[in-house]
Amino acid sequence: MRAVVHADGRLIFAGRTYRAALGRGGVRPDKEEGDGATPAALLPLRRVLYRADRGPPPLCAPPREPIAPDDGWCDDAFHPDYNRMVGLPHPARHEALWRPDGLYDIVGVLGWNDAPPERGRGSAIFLHIATDDYAPTAGCVALAAADLRGVLAQGLNEILVLAD
Repeated sequence: MRAVVHADGRLIFAGRTYRAALGRGGVRPDKEEGDGATPAALLPLRRVLYRADRGPPPLCAPPREPIAPDDGWCDDAFHPDYNRMVGLPHPARHEALWRPDGLYDIVGVLGWNDAPPERGRGSAIFLHIATDDYAPTAGCVALAAADLRGVLAQGLNEILVLAD
């Protein structure tokens, strides 16, 4: 099932509208690494990662797997692991998936620039938990934790992000 995300932060799914946080760089069809933009594209939900120490596994259609303290994501466009999950420590620039702030307690890995990754087109585009004030993300789509669990349980499997 597909959700539609509008540039004003509305995510529409299964007849309901949810508030979403989007990238600080807006929504762009020409996404580049580091621009802070959410890509305007059809983004399939590849898999769901979660912190097993912070709650039950989310109900969802895609494969799901727990993350560990040594899991990360490579965002170094010049490294062969670019836009891939990696083990930490890692020699290239990366972000840790095991975060103290809870934003990655549930992470939907969205299919952006991953088949195969092209250097500089953007990495680590996720569907994850929003901050309490829905602050802009680095390019991801973020929902309240309960909303994220809810849409995943209802069968979400892709997101269409519109630049409107």
